[in-house]
Amino acid sequence: MGAGPARRPAADRARRRLALFAIGLLGLALLAGVVAKAVTARHGSSAVADQPRFQGSDVRAPEGVRVRVEVFNAAQVRGLGRRAMLYLRDQGFDVVTLATMPATRDTTLVVARGTHESWARLVARALGESRVESRADSSRDVDVSVYLGSTWRPPAQPFYP
Repeated sequence: MGAGPARRPAADRARRRLALFAIGLLGLALLAGVVAKAVTARHGSSAVADQPRFQGSDVRAPEGVRVRVEVFNAAQVRGLGRRAMLYLRDQGFDVVTLATMPATRDTTLVVARGTHESWARLVARALGESRVESRADSSRDVDVSVYLGSTWRPPAQPFYP
């Protein structure tokens, strides 16, 4: 009887398969890292980092004063006016009107409707240094009008898991 090739026990074969699988998985992870690094280097950075960020500040309405504001969404971005309204209300401004304009704007315009141009400047600073104009209009029952342009970016919304 001739001696044939020695057979490994089943445990040794299983251990070898597991080791080969782990090495293959490690190689795949390494390849994915190299590809991600190459894509990031080619495009400069991720798309999220390239998005413009909110440029406003934590300016609040004057204490004990009711600053009535109307917000017009003059951009083609659905919900932008609502986000501005919620943000301004969080900052203490009284947003009494929210509407959509048929005409579009690129930049945001803040208009002082009464004698308090300083209130319009506060709203403009809260929204991110928007242009401020003074147009007295006693027919409107507001102190400030905001025309949101398409370049305005709302602040990040809080994440509640």
